[in-house]
Amino acid sequence: MNLHFKTNERGNLDIGGADALELAKEYGTPLYVIDEMRVRDNYQRVHQAFSQEYADFQIFYAAKANTNLAVMKILEQEGSGIDAVSPGEIYTALLAGFDPDRILFTGNNVTTPELKYALDAGVRMNLDSVSMLERLVKLPGAEGTKISFRVNPMVGAGHHDHCITGGKLSKFGIMEHEAVEIYQKAQDLGFQPVGIHTHIGSGILDPEPFKLAVEVLMDVAGRVHQDAGVKFEFIDFGGGLGIPYTPEEPVLDIEQFAREIVALYRTKLQEYGIDNPTMCIEPGRYIVGDASYLLTRVNTVKQSYRKFVGVDAGFNTLLRPTMYGSYHHIMVADKPEATPTQNIDVAGNVCESGDLFARDRPVPEIKEGDVLSIMNAGAYAFSMASQYNSRPLPAEVIVMNGEADVIREKETYADLLSKQNVPLRFLK
Repeated sequence: MNLHFKTNERGNLDIGGADALELAKEYGTPLYVIDEMRVRDNYQRVHQAFSQEYADFQIFYAAKANTNLAVMKILEQEGSGIDAVSPGEIYTALLAGFDPDRILFTGNNVTTPELKYALDAGVRMNLDSVSMLERLVKLPGAEGTKISFRVNPMVGAGHHDHCITGGKLSKFGIMEHEAVEIYQKAQDLGFQPVGIHTHIGSGILDPEPFKLAVEVLMDVAGRVHQDAGVKFEFIDFGGGLGIPYTPEEPVLDIEQFAREIVALYRTKLQEYGIDNPTMCIEPGRYIVGDASYLLTRVNTVKQSYRKFVGVDAGFNTLLRPTMYGSYHHIMVADKPEATPTQNIDVAGNVCESGDLFARDRPVPEIKEGDVLSIMNAGAYAFSMASQYNSRPLPAEVIVMNGEADVIREKETYADLLSKQNVPLRFLK
């Protein structure tokens, strides 16, 4: 099995040195549990793989994967930068201690007030369209700003159509054939274009699409360098590094991946006479995906036309299975390595027929009261959660050396209504 997990001396699921059953008992369910050391290890593994091949290397963590302040603080301590896609992520990153020059703002369909927020914050700005450029130049203080552009390299890859961000159907970036003209226009408007960026999708386990995107972007960068005279300070290939979600999926060989990508990068730098700019990538899922677990308790075992196991979480807690049809491995926390004896549906508590975590999933015997662990719940999990069905958001805890800390309090029913107002005329 290629999934990352550990068991303790009692045979229970171990998360950062803590017993999953004890965590569920102490903090209640549903509960997100983050293994701090796993986050650090994942970051260090990818950083070492690339930096030993190319010294001037920088990670910009894709904050949209998980924006908990504690997670962000871990990555700030590790030396990461931040890939922010909204003003809210800029705000969170600054609050977590990131210097503005370690934050790269790459928004799409950005409003002018959002552009002003990013400009005033002093973060790096990666523009997605000519519209952004033309509106940015009208803002006070924009003249002379260092910027970059996101390029659509006509290469797309990812685990689901909704996660493919390159190609003809993608809404992101400028077209590769217009790059020289746009970079020249940026210079004419008084900006300093110093970077170039792309991102082709997420959940990538095969290096070939990523290598193709690198090749295409470097060719675009070469033309921009030679024809528009741009001297690049950084070249950013985006994120998308995948993790295994099913037991059979391969683990990405990050060292080999880095060797192949960097070798191609160096070749293209030499081909176009580009000095050695900082090489950047933007992993999110790879760093936090397998570092978090969603613990949920079985409240119903039901034999209907099918056999259902009902739990106290739903797609309001973890949306990916419903939204993307994503597979998340499910373990019984007190017997994570038990042999499956049946096929069942694991259903959530949301009033929607699509609220299923698994269909026909092979599992061991499960009874009411059991704690299940939904694996690989660190990326695009809590960050996509909602209060649908008027259910409060769950707590998050982080564990290090067996010690747990609450990093997000469980919401109350009052929190559901905290920003609502009833007009006075309704109270008469």
